[in-house]
Amino acid sequence: MSIVSLNLAKAHMKLDDYADDELVQLYIDAAESWLGNYIGNPLSIYDPDWKITYGEDGEPIPPPADYNPMPADLKLAVLKLVSFYFQCRNIVSFGLSMQLAPQGVTSIADSYRERWFTDGV
Repeated sequence: MSIVSLNLAKAHMKLDDYADDELVQLYIDAAESWLGNYIGNPLSIYDPDWKITYGEDGEPIPPPADYNPMPADLKLAVLKLVSFYFQCRNIVSFGLSMQLAPQGVTSIADSYRERWFTDGV
């Protein structure tokens, strides 16, 4: 279940027609996945049917964080990332460093991040 609706994403980007709905939904799914991976916890609302599972190493996989209600700043980060994907879908870089996400997205996500690359793990 997406934390950002297609209609909200389209309103954020000021899109009125239906021509790009499938593309925008793909960007919503990708943005939520990217943000969940970045902070180290899937962006999901509590699932009462969740069952404990184990990874390949035998360690239990923690349940998704219970963001219910979803914090507004995380919704905004998804909207910013969707807009970034939509606007930059045709950009080609020649010898330039491209950002993976806009600064506003990473600055919001950093406050929710569970692990950093320098944590020694």
